[in-house]
Amino acid sequence: MPAGLEPLDIGVQIPYYFRCPISLELMCDPVTVCTGQTYDRSSIESWVATGNTTCPVTRAPLTDFTLIPNHTLRRLIQEWCVANRSFGVERIPTPKQPADPILVRSLLSQASSGSGSFSVRLSALRRLRGLARESEKNRSVIAATDARAILLSIVFGDAGAIPTELNLESVAILAMFTLSEPECLFVASDSERVSYLVNLLFHSSIDVRVNSAALIESIAAGLRSPDLRSQLSGAEGVFEGIVGLLNYPAAYPRAAKVGIKALFALCLVKQHRERAVAAGAAEALVDRLAEYEKCDAERALATVELLCRIPAGCEAFAAHALTAPLLVKTILKISDRATEYAAGALLSLCSASERAKCEAVAAGVLTQLLLLVQSDCTERAKRKAQTLLKSLRDSWPHHDSIANTDDYAGSDVVPF
Repeated sequence: MPAGLEPLDIGVQIPYYFRCPISLELMCDPVTVCTGQTYDRSSIESWVATGNTTCPVTRAPLTDFTLIPNHTLRRLIQEWCVANRSFGVERIPTPKQPADPILVRSLLSQASSGSGSFSVRLSALRRLRGLARESEKNRSVIAATDARAILLSIVFGDAGAIPTELNLESVAILAMFTLSEPECLFVASDSERVSYLVNLLFHSSIDVRVNSAALIESIAAGLRSPDLRSQLSGAEGVFEGIVGLLNYPAAYPRAAKVGIKALFALCLVKQHRERAVAAGAAEALVDRLAEYEKCDAERALATVELLCRIPAGCEAFAAHALTAPLLVKTILKISDRATEYAAGALLSLCSASERAKCEAVAAGVLTQLLLLVQSDCTERAKRKAQTLLKSLRDSWPHHDSIANTDDYAGSDVVPF
């Protein structure tokens, strides 16, 4: 054993040839490159992805980047793991191999064949969807083909017709990928295609509704043209459909997760935020805010702040009895970003509504803001807190020593 290799436990050492030459860790998915050397798949893939074109051990050029699974070595490692389980060694799982690119191309060819039977085309799409669901590696293989363009052509082959299972399966697969800008333009530049997706937001199947929302969010996020983004967010019924997902029962969490992503992307277009408010976005956000996990909570709070920047949004949030208490409670509880967005929303609300100001004070906003400005939170969050503290000066307790200080001088709210 080389001196640099430390024992896994007091009574067991990892054999040298079971360790990846790159990471020096026990290999979980050993693969052999064209030079005959074996590495753990994740390590050699990272090596190649960073621009290296030589074998890490031999330094010989990698003339072929095909990675061949070393099944014999993997079985030996698994047997060694089982033999040493008394030392706390867990057996490595048998890795699933990435989808065969030839199989993927064959399935796409079958799915897009105009002469093929409906059942054969549908079966091909379902197999493709199953592969995409299995792993990120499979999605990478699928993305490396012309899959997205083919699927888009299937979805919008006849955008004015009633959606078939072929269309809906294609939407479900596309929802798992990020569209390129030309692909986003292909959809957003045609009002019929946009309307087709929006109509799917009201489909009887919740899965179809969620997949359509995911595709709309991907398109909104991938568009650079302000005009096209505005057209997408201004489509008739789009906000009503997205808010419907936010209001869907919590037993199906993907609906809220996808819904909040789509709502945030659409609300980045300022001129249509009033339509979001009119569709009930404020009530839906407040009602579900406490249920969201970190990333979703951050996105929800960012959306609340965006909507609070218009009078209709402030009015809708101020009318909800839980808005101010929830925003106050959020400060310093979820993340720096969440704190920043909550402080920004409170600043807009308290500036526009005396009722919201009283509710925030009653919920303990003064203490939370004082803690915020002394924390390691972002400077933007601190500036918002300082501005809000100054606007609440009349609400400070008269005996408080900070009541007559200018330490918390206000500053402009930094645009999101």
